[in-house]
Amino acid sequence: MAEKIRRYMLITKIGIDLGTANTLVFVPKRGVVINEPTVVAIEQNLGQILAVGNEAREMLGRTPENIVAHRPLKDGVIADYRSTEAMLKYFISKASGRFNILKPEIMVAVPAGITSTERRAVVEASQKAGAKRTYLLKEPIAAAIGAGVPVASARGNLIVDIGGGTSEVAIISLGGIVAAASLKVAGNKLDQAIQRGVKKKYNLAIGERTAEEIKIAIGSALEQPKDEYLEVKGSDLINGLPQTVKIRADDITLFMEDDLLEIIKAIKDVLRGIPPELASDIIDQGIFLSGGGGLLKNLDKLIEKKLGIKCYVAEEPLLNVIQGVGTVLSHLGSFKQILINR
Repeated sequence: MAEKIRRYMLITKIGIDLGTANTLVFVPKRGVVINEPTVVAIEQNLGQILAVGNEAREMLGRTPENIVAHRPLKDGVIADYRSTEAMLKYFISKASGRFNILKPEIMVAVPAGITSTERRAVVEASQKAGAKRTYLLKEPIAAAIGAGVPVASARGNLIVDIGGGTSEVAIISLGGIVAAASLKVAGNKLDQAIQRGVKKKYNLAIGERTAEEIKIAIGSALEQPKDEYLEVKGSDLINGLPQTVKIRADDITLFMEDDLLEIIKAIKDVLRGIPPELASDIIDQGIFLSGGGGLLKNLDKLIEKKLGIKCYVAEEPLLNVIQGVGTVLSHLGSFKQILINR
């Protein structure tokens, strides 16, 4: 017991990947200690926080009128300040342990296109949640470091990090971002496209969790040579009763097509106008695909088909950003030049 108390009391640094869909927390020498949904449940009459993370996600779509379960981040930035502060306090406390007596230094991964106002909101929320000092790190750089990309090299590397709320496209060289784009088309938008498509074609209303499950189970960026189907439960839009429908995988591909092409357009926009030396590097190195969106079946093949550049899915793409945050946090002296100036 005494050893456990000592171990928690020594926690002075915590890294956070504050994602729209999931929040991951890193502690040096312990690794990733928390991976929970970015969801908060609130009792509206009293304004009281009832649940955070996994417990709150179970409430989505199932709450009575007086309770709202929602995501306090929208498109990668804070939409509900109070809920975000409460959520951060919960995660920091859970990672530190109840015996921790020190205020930790916090490093948070944020979108590359974050504004100064949004930056300030993240810093203030984390410090009110108990941080001694807050560092901000751009997600594309964190993802590249976590994916093992040599960001300090003079060679250009192209990273595409597709999260829940934002997709980050960046060319990185000599430890900095040479060209970048941040767009609000990512995993959540794909889920919404599936919801709309299923509603229109199958007359079936489904929730966001079901849409995400469909995407994971049979979603593909390219049509498949062999027909694949999935039984999906929802509400029939004609009679309003619960219904089970067999949904075709290739229909899911069509539902997501426009959003996927928008991500590819952003990659093209970043590639346009870069110096020939960087273009040559990217042709040689290829494109690195990171984030939960990188797990979508055949997305790497679709990018290769549209751009003619080899595309690689990073190892453990869901963890790349938090692994990068952990690496920078553990070696602050070596990486201070790549942190965002507050």
